[in-house]
Amino acid sequence: MLAREAYAALPETFRSLVGEVTFAISEFPDDDVVQDLQADSPFEILGLFHGIGLAHASAVPATGEMPNRIWLYRRPILDYWAEHEETLGAIVTHVLVHEIGHHFGLSDEDMEAIEAAAG
Repeated sequence: MLAREAYAALPETFRSLVGEVTFAISEFPDDDVVQDLQADSPFEILGLFHGIGLAHASAVPATGEMPNRIWLYRRPILDYWAEHEETLGAIVTHVLVHEIGHHFGLSDEDMEAIEAAAG
């Protein structure tokens, strides 16, 4: 599975900071996710972090609290790949790192600034 390979290729120090998070693959985001994110199309959403980011989590999880989860949406990722020159692996890695950034409590603007400074 490409997502597992992408995650395994991330630096160990980075992966060790991720902690308890599960990964899931779905064809598309649910309709409520598309509405909540005010997207015009499910193809606009390549991935999603769902849960309580590390920056906002308490030391003791609340009873019944579901584990944090990162969703990767297969069809939107494949369509993005078909329209761009990046490799599929690079796209999956980018989406995965982006969603892990949300897990760390970073906003889209924070990550854009980090990417701009790095490249």
